[in-house]
Amino acid sequence: MDTIASLFSFITTPVSWVIVQFHSVYGQIFGPDTGWAWGLSIVSLVILIRICLIPLFVKQIKATRAMQTLQPEMKKIQERYKNDKQRQSEEMMKLYKDSGTNPLSSCLPILAQSPFFFALYHVLNGIASNKTIGVINDSLLASAQKAHIFGAPLAAKFTDGSSKVEALGASLTDVRVITAIMIVLMSGSQFYTQRQLMTKNVDMSVKTPFMQQQKMLMYVFPVMFAIFGINFPVGVLVYWLTTNVWTMGQQMYVIRNNPTPGSKAQAAYLERLEKHVAQHEKTRGRGQKAIVKAIVAKGRDRNEHERKFINTLTKAGLAAQADGTVVKGVSDAVTEAEDGTQTTAGGVPKRQQPKRQSKSQRQSGAAKADGGTEPKTSLSKSDEPQDAKPNAAKPAAGGTRVTVRHSNVPDGHTSYRDGGWQNSYFEPMKAHFKRAT
Repeated sequence: MDTIASLFSFITTPVSWVIVQFHSVYGQIFGPDTGWAWGLSIVSLVILIRICLIPLFVKQIKATRAMQTLQPEMKKIQERYKNDKQRQSEEMMKLYKDSGTNPLSSCLPILAQSPFFFALYHVLNGIASNKTIGVINDSLLASAQKAHIFGAPLAAKFTDGSSKVEALGASLTDVRVITAIMIVLMSGSQFYTQRQLMTKNVDMSVKTPFMQQQKMLMYVFPVMFAIFGINFPVGVLVYWLTTNVWTMGQQMYVIRNNPTPGSKAQAAYLERLEKHVAQHEKTRGRGQKAIVKAIVAKGRDRNEHERKFINTLTKAGLAAQADGTVVKGVSDAVTEAEDGTQTTAGGVPKRQQPKRQSKSQRQSGAAKADGGTEPKTSLSKSDEPQDAKPNAAKPAAGGTRVTVRHSNVPDGHTSYRDGGWQNSYFEPMKAHFKRAT
């Protein structure tokens, strides 16, 4: 750890200067040698760093939202290569590259504050080693060594021996108890933050390698902090516990007010938004308008929670507009454009259902499409004279069966030409004339 911290010694002086400035303020209130003055100086350092990282955090949120827009393509890749995991991963990486998104963007805040973390470790390690470092001179060094946080010296570690702890003016039991509690709180806050992200703010309908990585980090990070925490000075534990609490609160704010589409957090947010809009008949603030605008713009690509939200507004007599506002009294109205296309209040074309036709209507329509006239039945009287009808060609020898259609012959009766007519329709009449003669 000392070797890693030495790599960031170039920012040790700025970090120590910030701590000293805050200490000079809190020292006037709590006393220069108290743990409150030095502890709150470290907490203020964390807050200052995290405020500076807010633009990076906003960029992280935007990158995460960009990942959400790729979910339909991710689903297609998963279905297409469900039996080839390697090809599936390759296509996912290609999709990330083509769209300009980075699945590891959630790690940016941690990576950005790592230099400050190791610089603070370097400063506190110098205090524990009785060495001046950065802008901390001998008087400030002596004051920092006297500072105790709940009985544990600022520079003490869980692994320190009794002789080193006693040199700092504390007991080994106090140091072990305080550091153990802080390590548990640090690891627990890290686990809770990651679990909130995975269980509430992730669209579970899409399984991606990024989600599997986040799920793994949810368990790996707390274990890593617990292992490394026993080698952290109390001041570093204060720093990391503070940044974890900040991250947890920041994540809770995002989950509540800007949830990921398709997640449980979005379902809860839209339920609250439904109640607010139903009561006030309008959206409030730019945040709500931006979310309603995004839902309207999706059209048929809305997820289950978004469709439920739109349907609830419709039942309440309200309609979401393309600009994110909500209007009353036009949700059930269907407007018709100049070209005859019916559209709903949101501007989405209304889907026209074809009318059901009876069997006779379908047959009539098919006949008209074929010849333009209705077919005649076999019993209908022909308008042409009998002699005008063409004679059927004589069959070849052997009595070939030929079907002849006569206008005055009922359906189902066939004619045969075998040296003469032997139609089943005329057979009874022929037999009668034979008996009479």
